[in-house]
Amino acid sequence: MPSGRFFLPGPTEVHPDVLEAQNRAIIGHRGPAIQELMRELQAGLEVVFFTERPVFISTSSATGLMEAAVRNAVKTRVLSLVNGAFSKRFADIAKSCGLEVDTIEVPWGEAHDPNVLRRQLAQGSYDAVTLAHSETSTGVLNDVSALAAVTAEHENVLVLVDSVTGFGGAELRPDDWGLDFVLTGSQKSFALPPGLSFGVASERMMERSASVPNRGFYFDLQKFASNQGKWQSPTTPAISGLYALQVQLKRMQSETMEARWVRHTAMAERTWTWVAEMKAQGVGLRVLAPEGQRSPCVTTIAVEDGESAPLIVDEVTDRGWVIGGGYGKLKPSTFRIGHMGDHTLDQLNDLLEVLTDVVR
Repeated sequence: MPSGRFFLPGPTEVHPDVLEAQNRAIIGHRGPAIQELMRELQAGLEVVFFTERPVFISTSSATGLMEAAVRNAVKTRVLSLVNGAFSKRFADIAKSCGLEVDTIEVPWGEAHDPNVLRRQLAQGSYDAVTLAHSETSTGVLNDVSALAAVTAEHENVLVLVDSVTGFGGAELRPDDWGLDFVLTGSQKSFALPPGLSFGVASERMMERSASVPNRGFYFDLQKFASNQGKWQSPTTPAISGLYALQVQLKRMQSETMEARWVRHTAMAERTWTWVAEMKAQGVGLRVLAPEGQRSPCVTTIAVEDGESAPLIVDEVTDRGWVIGGGYGKLKPSTFRIGHMGDHTLDQLNDLLEVLTDVVR
């Protein structure tokens, strides 16, 4: 497939230079070579994450760090904000770890209201709140800063954020916003091959982790921190993936994160405008997420008849392009465009030309 045609909302298309970096010779994961590499990676990760805290690198999907979040932060009870498939996954992971889980659920396609969170926190005692920044299944962007500010009114409640789709395309400032654990995956707006995930833990998250029993082995943040101090990883890392990360961090810093956010917003707004243009021409489409609550990284588009979305996805594929189908219960009624990673506005416009012909 020619470059620039892969608009799946994860994994995303990877730049050829980043792919090529994985062909370098393998090095040992205990020794000077890996230590030098990890020092460089850490410096770059702190820049792109806007943090002065260590950024942990896990050889796992981001789902692994979702489990790490609840295992290290929660002793008894967690409150999960659910507005789609992946925020629900956060709650399900906590349940599978034997924790008590309360949920605030809103319809798929809506964002969470900080005032509702405030009322729920006043009614119960929780160790942490889990939430999704950019909900990949619906294209909704939660106001993480506002939700974190409400949670901060309860000093012992930690904020655990899944920013798998969001990081790299939507503004995110873990230190400034008081987020206790932020996690993301390599294969979304980071525009890396799948297989790595990244997490930033606050000081109080690490203090909580040290006091939590039965936090497991592979995702024990204390082990991550201990090895970070030696510029190593707790277990054998995906070394080829680290080479790709090394190249991509340089590319991201060259663009700057602020410019990256602007580019993603421009692509998202173009997509929303296209949907409005199609609707004005009598095509039954609408953006699922309401205005003001839309992710700059992925747009979920609903079809009026509620059942033809898979046909649109298939027709786009037949023409040599890739977009995403609806996720979970939204599969028949929606399709998704992953305008994230290293895509450009010109590439997106080329896709929209194809989509225009298909939906008409």
